[in-house]
Amino acid sequence: MTSFALIGAAGYIAPRHMMAIKAVGGDLKVAYDPNDSVGIIDSHFPQAHFFTEFERFDRHVDKLHRRGEDIDYVSVCSPNYLHDAHIRFGLRSGCDVICEKPLVLNPWNIDGLAEIEQHSGRKVNTILQLRLHPAIQALKERIAQSNERHAVDLTYITSRGRWYHASWKGDESKSGGVATNIGVHFFDMLAYVFGPLKSQTANLREPERAGGLLSYEKADVRWFLSVDANDLPESVKGKKTTYRSISLDGEEVEFSEGFTDLHTRSYQEILAGKGYGLDDVRFCVEVVSQFRHAPIVSGGEQHPFVHKYLKA
Repeated sequence: MTSFALIGAAGYIAPRHMMAIKAVGGDLKVAYDPNDSVGIIDSHFPQAHFFTEFERFDRHVDKLHRRGEDIDYVSVCSPNYLHDAHIRFGLRSGCDVICEKPLVLNPWNIDGLAEIEQHSGRKVNTILQLRLHPAIQALKERIAQSNERHAVDLTYITSRGRWYHASWKGDESKSGGVATNIGVHFFDMLAYVFGPLKSQTANLREPERAGGLLSYEKADVRWFLSVDANDLPESVKGKKTTYRSISLDGEEVEFSEGFTDLHTRSYQEILAGKGYGLDDVRFCVEVVSQFRHAPIVSGGEQHPFVHKYLKA
C-alpha cells in the first residue's frame, strides 16, 4: 500500500487530497498543520497521526524512516509561499512529492528544487488538473487540427468572503495575488491548448481581481479573474458562487462541470508514473511572476469585465 504524509491538513484544498489518497488505495500515515481544525481526517484516515508542530512532524517521519516504514509521498497543501520549503523537506526525507498549485511563486525557486530533486533521486509532481478535464482535452485536440488563429475570452470568478483578505491569501507576498492563487492553472491550461506564449500585457491588478492579455502561438486571450461576488454576472447571482467561462471565437466552451474528481485523476496519473513535474510547471509560474511586476496598461484591447475597473 502506498503511504502518504500530508502538510497543510487544515487547508481549503486538503480534503480533495485526502479523498484522492483514499481513492487510489493509499494510506495517510501522518499529517501536519499548525491549525488543529482537521476533523475532516476522521472521514478518511482516522488512524493518521497528526501534529501541530513541524518539528514533531519531522521527527515522526524520521522515526518511520528508521523503522523501515518509509513514506512514499509527501502531499503539500500548505500556503503558497511555504511550498518550496515543504517540497525540499519531502525530497530530503527520501520521498516523492505531490504539491498543490501554484508549485512555487517564482521561477528561480524551481531551479533550486531541480537541484535537490537530482541529488535526492526523488520527483516533484504538481497538480495541473485542467489538463485532465475532458472538455479541455477535447479543445486541445480541436486546436491541434486547426491552422487558424483564435480569439479567446477567459473569465473565472470564485466568490470569497472577508476572511480571504484577512488570511495569508490576501497577502500578495504569501499568495502571489489573485492571478497566482486562483489563476495559475488556467494559464497552464492556455499554454497546454494554444502553444507557447509570445507576449502578455497587464491591464488590471487589484487585491480582489486581475486581468490582462496573453498572446499565444494559436490564440489571443483576454482574461479576467476575481474573488469578489459582486463581479458575478447577473444571470448567476444568487444561484451560484462560482462562474467559469471560456469562449473561443465567440462560441462558449462548456467546462463548468467535471472538476470534483480531477485531483483523484491527478493522483492516479502520478502513481502510474505519468505526473507533471518541474519542467511542466515552469511556464505558468513564469507567467504569473511576470504579471506581478508588469506595468499596468489601460489602453487597447480589454476583457469586457476589465473596463469598469480601469482608471481614467
